[in-house]
This record gives sequence, structure tokens and C-alpha cells, in this order.
Amino acid sequence: MSTSRPPHSNLPKFLRNDEVTQECQALLSTLPKEKTRLMTLYKYQGFWYNALWLEGVLECQPHFQAQDTDILLATTPKSGTTWLKALMFTLVNRKDCPIITEDHPLVTTNPQDLVPNLEFDLYANNQVPDLASFASPRLFSTHLPFTSLPKSVHESACKLVYLCRDPKDVFVSLWHFSNKLRPQNLDIIAFEETFHKYCKGVSFYGPFWDHILGYWNESLRNPEKMLFLKYEDMKEQPRLHLRRLAQFMHCPFSAKEETEGVVDEILRLCSFGNLRNLEVNKDGKLSSGFENSAFFRRGEVGDWKNYLTAEMGDQLDEIIEEKKKRHGVGQREPALMPVEPDPNHRPNQKLIQKMKMK
Repeated sequence: MSTSRPPHSNLPKFLRNDEVTQECQALLSTLPKEKTRLMTLYKYQGFWYNALWLEGVLECQPHFQAQDTDILLATTPKSGTTWLKALMFTLVNRKDCPIITEDHPLVTTNPQDLVPNLEFDLYANNQVPDLASFASPRLFSTHLPFTSLPKSVHESACKLVYLCRDPKDVFVSLWHFSNKLRPQNLDIIAFEETFHKYCKGVSFYGPFWDHILGYWNESLRNPEKMLFLKYEDMKEQPRLHLRRLAQFMHCPFSAKEETEGVVDEILRLCSFGNLRNLEVNKDGKLSSGFENSAFFRRGEVGDWKNYLTAEMGDQLDEIIEEKKKRHGVGQREPALMPVEPDPNHRPNQKLIQKMKMK
């Protein structure tokens, strides 16, 4: 028989509260919290974290020393992070790692490990890593909101790349991802309950609107330091935005590379379909404990229409509009709604039922 909540012993380490230090436990006891079917989330500096990731945040914030040549990728979870990690790694390292080779790092290593996350890879488990051996430019990723980034990131000349995705697609991807993480003895995580919490801002690193708008506003204030990208734009015009990304990271394509088709080769190597079909991404686990395959589902634009009702889509859109007005977002706004809702659409009940039967 399935249980409503799993005992700690059945949870992966990265979802357990009893793995953190006593100091972190003491802080957790003072923070607002929300229980979900999978874990307890704690609100710290205005955003929601699970215990182990928050411990990584607490280590990362004072100890990470950004260098001027660093490049940080920032996203909310399930916004296309793995794809952009692959693109950024390949762009920066294309001189040393020829793209058309069988031993390219992407063939043997998941992009998540090639561009490590600050708070739950490098600074997790109460560790402070020595990053001096990392070659310049160092590539890191984070899900931290802009206001919670380490002080050294704000004070240095390091670059920030932010990838934004339609929150409706993000929610559907998050729901699938959460169900992949759940122990087998736990009932499937309720879709409607998770949606309700998401609309309240209770999700990994949520509220999503504050996360997106924090980086968007910084991209307007400081475009030399901050590049704001949209997942939907990159899917629609990948060559254009790959060139933008390369230019921003100070590794633009040469005329020779353009002639030789290097842009298209990078897009082919880093395509969602190619990455998903690599053996390394079908089996095994990351250093953080996640299964490699958990990061590859569909990667499509507008998949939310197969799961959300028109009313649910409208509800999210109304939340977004209200937040944009409150933050004074005007003409140059982040496209938080790249896919217009279709009033005649119906969610794909077969897909939902199939997921419920797993």
C-alpha cells in the first residue's frame, strides 16, 4: 500500500532534512515552512528552498569568491538549464574540445556535471571547495535569485546569463520532475495541489515571478554584465541567440568558423534530442545524486496545453500580469507569457492518466 508521506529512510539524500548540520537545523526552526508531498520547503530571504539546498546556499553566499572572468548561468529549475549548460560549455571550450569527436566531454559527461551548480553541487553537504584549480573562464550555474547571490558576484565583473521560460511549461516540467524524484512507495504527487502551491509561489526557488523579475531588472540596469535570454526565442531562432551568447561571453564566432558551419555543429551536438539519446544521459547518476535521465523529458514549447486547463492557464497569466504591474514593468518587459493561451484547447487527458498510472 502507498503511503501519503515517505519516511526519511526512503528519501534520496538531497531531499532529507536530517542530513543538514545542527546550525542549519537551528535556522530552519525559525523560518516559515510549507509541507509538500515530497518534502518540506523553507522560506529564506523571500524564496523557498528544501533543507539541504538551503545549507548549500548558506555556505555559498559568504565563501564563493567570484573572479572577473567567471560566467554564471542562472535559472529557475526546469527552465532549460541542461540545454544552456551544454551550449555554454561547448562555446567556451570549442578550441580545446573539437566538436566533431567521439570523446567530446558532452558524450561522456552530463552537462549538469560539466557546469556545476554552486549551492547543491559545490557547496552542498557543508563543504567549502577549493575552486582555484578551475581553468578560466570558470563556468558555474545557480538557481539563486539575484538578490541572494554571493556578495562577490555583485562586486566583481563576472558575467551573468539568465534563461527564462514560460512559467506554464516550467510548472508542468516541475511536476514531472518531482514525480521522478519520489520514492516508489509514495503516491503520485497531486497535479492540482502542486499547481495551487505554484500559484502561491511555493515551489523550488519560488516565487517564480520574483525570480524572473529580479534578473530582468538587473539586465536593464547593467546589460554589460547581465544577459537575459528566453527559452522560446532560443528554440525559434537558435543561431541568432547562440551568436549573441558567444559574443556576450567574449568568445564570438570567427568568419572561418561561420563558413565551416561551427554554429550548426554546436547546435546539433547540444540539441535536446542528441543529448537525450547519449548513453551517458540514459543511465547513472550525477554527483549530486540525481539520475542523469531525470533532466531529459520533452523540452518542447507549449507542452503545458496537454496538462493545464484553459482556466489554469488563465490563472497563471493573471498572476503574471498582476506582478508585472506591481513591479512597474513597462514596454521593455520580460516575456513571461511567450505562448498565448488558446481558449478552445483541452488538456490531453490520456497523457495525464498515463502519468497517474505509473
